[in-house]
Amino acid sequence: MPHYHQLGAIPHKRHTQFRQPNGALYSEQLFSTEGFSNDYSLLYHCHPPTEIIRVDEPYDVMPRIAEEKMLKHRSFEGFNIRPEKDFLQSRKPVLVNNDCHIVLAAPQESMSGYFYKNADADEMIFIHKGGGVLKTMYGDLPFGYGDYLVIPRGTIYQISFEGGDNRLFIVESFSPIRYPKKYLSRYGQLLEHSPYCERDIRPPMNLKTVDEKGDFLIRTKKKGRVYNIHYGHHPFDVAGWDGCCYPFAFSIHDFEPITGRVHQPPPVHQTFEGHNFVVCSFCPRLFDYHPQSIPAPYNHSNIDSDEVLYYVDGDFMSRKNVTKGMITLHPSGIPHGPHPGAVERSIGAKETKELAVMVDTFHPLMLTVEALEIENPGYVMSWAE
Repeated sequence: MPHYHQLGAIPHKRHTQFRQPNGALYSEQLFSTEGFSNDYSLLYHCHPPTEIIRVDEPYDVMPRIAEEKMLKHRSFEGFNIRPEKDFLQSRKPVLVNNDCHIVLAAPQESMSGYFYKNADADEMIFIHKGGGVLKTMYGDLPFGYGDYLVIPRGTIYQISFEGGDNRLFIVESFSPIRYPKKYLSRYGQLLEHSPYCERDIRPPMNLKTVDEKGDFLIRTKKKGRVYNIHYGHHPFDVAGWDGCCYPFAFSIHDFEPITGRVHQPPPVHQTFEGHNFVVCSFCPRLFDYHPQSIPAPYNHSNIDSDEVLYYVDGDFMSRKNVTKGMITLHPSGIPHGPHPGAVERSIGAKETKELAVMVDTFHPLMLTVEALEIENPGYVMSWAE
């Protein structure tokens, strides 16, 4: 999805001899999430990226489904997810289907002693609290509050956190995460009417070639299991790379809201898309400027999608008792809208400071055991006068 980028040393022509200072050939690797049929990058390793020296027993990380079918509005306290020291252990799937998994995480320590690779899914990691550096074979990506980190499946990475108080909202997508088609020209450039542009996309930087021999554990997730695979050389032994398939960062604070004379529907907030779901960013913005406008969103029928809203910061005039990190789930099949009194209260308001991430899925979501553990009971009745 990102545009062409290059870091480090690469040969003049692809698939040709490219030698190291000692005369040995660099090992070329084509990296793509859709075979040979879509965006890709070419990486040049000091050693073949295939040198497995040991394999340990895998362990299960399949989401534990608590409710497969349901039809009522739900709410969850995301910050009630218990912090864990380890990054992988901290990841708790809460809402899942065959297209994506929505995961909460509160890791307290940086990743050490292993690397991670999700072989099943692209990852979108939204940074609600904390900061640090995403380290990959493509280079480093510094991140902080409000950043989306978009990581193509198969990317080997480590995360170094600045501190121990981190809150992450993660979407694992079993299809590539892309820019919305409506924002793109036929040649792939972000169009003038899109709410962000290429200048807002931050590619990896500071490529460091780590040419080390040893025992390097890459924990690889595949079909609900994590496989412990040991390699003989450091996975970040890349001297250079180029292409259009690599991790990148985009700040929600760089999203430019689209406003109008009357209330604009959620598609104007769309930020990314995958197969059968979209991601939207609700950002601080001026309200509608028609003299009789109603800033609060109108009631709408969820017939085709489950709507998940993750509340980040600010005041949400359409909802009552909102807390940071709260998740609301409004399932397909029944309408939802502002809480009682919200419409009248919104009239005359000039702006909103709300900050939220929305995920709309076009197939129903299932609730996990971890979701029920942090649920706000009685939310379905919160529209009662």
